[in-house]
Amino acid sequence: MGFLKKLFKSKNPNSKRFKRDMAYAVCGQHIKYVTENRDGIDEVIGKNGGLNIRNDEFIVYASADVVFRCPVDDLDIWELMSRDGVVLTGPDLEHGGTVRTVIAHYVYYRKED
Repeated sequence: MGFLKKLFKSKNPNSKRFKRDMAYAVCGQHIKYVTENRDGIDEVIGKNGGLNIRNDEFIVYASADVVFRCPVDDLDIWELMSRDGVVLTGPDLEHGGTVRTVIAHYVYYRKED
């Protein structure tokens, strides 16, 4: 079944299927640090954590705290060209539902497909 799923994978980044596939692809990654661009400056908002999915919510956990939490179906997600991290944009339920964009950078020994 995994072969067919890869063969007929959605290519539309706005579809729920694509968002879910991407979220589950990066789920379980260990992250070195998380940044957010504030007023043109990238600020580190957390270190040493991971990416997880619980109750259909994508969670970024770093610095012993949840720094970003968003419903999977509302999440815009794409990997960096270097494949050393992931960019996440969506309504952050941890911070009152405001739309935020954070970048989670993987640790060196990231999980391979």
